[in-house]
Amino acid sequence: MARAVLIVLDSVGIGGAPDAAAFGDAGADTLGHIAEVCATGGADVPGLRAGPLLLPNLDALGLGAAAEAATGRRPPGLETDAITGRYAAAAEVSKGKDTPSGHWEIAGVPVPFDWGYFPETVPCLPPDLVAAFVRETGVPGILGDRHASGTTIIAELGEDHIRTGKPILYTSADSVLQIAAHETHYGLDRLIDHCRIARWLVDPLGVGRVIARPFVGETADTFTRTANRRDFAVPPPEPTLLTRVEAAGGRVIGVGKIGDIFAHTNVTEVRKAAGNDALVDATLTALADARDGDLVFTNLVDFDTNFGHRRDPAGYAAALEAFDARIPALLAALRPGDLLVLTADHGCDPTWRGTDHTREMVPVLMAGTDVQPGFAGRRSTFADIGETVAAVLGLPQGPHGVSML
Repeated sequence: MARAVLIVLDSVGIGGAPDAAAFGDAGADTLGHIAEVCATGGADVPGLRAGPLLLPNLDALGLGAAAEAATGRRPPGLETDAITGRYAAAAEVSKGKDTPSGHWEIAGVPVPFDWGYFPETVPCLPPDLVAAFVRETGVPGILGDRHASGTTIIAELGEDHIRTGKPILYTSADSVLQIAAHETHYGLDRLIDHCRIARWLVDPLGVGRVIARPFVGETADTFTRTANRRDFAVPPPEPTLLTRVEAAGGRVIGVGKIGDIFAHTNVTEVRKAAGNDALVDATLTALADARDGDLVFTNLVDFDTNFGHRRDPAGYAAALEAFDARIPALLAALRPGDLLVLTADHGCDPTWRGTDHTREMVPVLMAGTDVQPGFAGRRSTFADIGETVAAVLGLPQGPHGVSML
């Protein structure tokens, strides 16, 4: 029996989602636009080094070809025809372009319902929700109460937060309530407890996630978010690939925020690390520990959090190249029969307007000794990814997708 490694490159979309216009994202293309900025020199892009985007290992697995399947064009610099992996471009059928929807659909369960969202007003939170939060937590009030970028609102309100003891509550275009607070002045454990309270307070509103956003520093210039983020998500609406792995006696080793995304449902073991490189290290360690029938499931969040939402194409390009350099180690760690899948959960085009996710197709790059190289087609659901993993692990097929092998 084989093992499987499923790595989500958070937000590395490849453009071309059929329903992008309905989300206001027609023309968004995370990978393509980053490659174009690099190819043209991007004189107006801070921190961009000279030269094209260099992703030889990902390109060999089919990244450029998958992007062409999504958009009809190859991103500059990703033009190899010597493809050694099996590749596809997949569209999402879930109604949101958020992290839980993408990951759950990857794990075989599309999200057919509408999430609850907060309006783009100031304030944006229902007064009765704020009143209940203040009452249940005992805080003297809240700051924020609007749509915002996390780093921006912490810089704006962090000093007031320290002075007043009021947590910073904010949201985005996703179905989320984020609570930022200082790790020492407010207390990390206290923040986590207050997020748990907020989780059951927003349940009637259909909000997908409550996220604890701890930070450190003493002034606006020194505030930095830490790696102690915690996501409190609602559980998936039906059994996922993870359920089937555990039911068959395998383990699901969640690396990064996978446990949080699945509300710790059918995640056998959680391994945390700070930063993409450390998360790849943790993935390699998990793979070394994995037994036949196990699934190592990793989320690489830096692409999204540090560069997509912050609209930093130079940083995003550097992060992609750094990950590309780790591909040989991942391939070398595979045993005969194992499957490696690299994919994404949505886009977050750093050249696009706003700071939110973008509705895009995602690449699906597959490698392993028993994987036949070539094009696996344009897929109509991310659920085909989970069913591909299920097939390799010898698990029964789920109801929403089919294997690509």
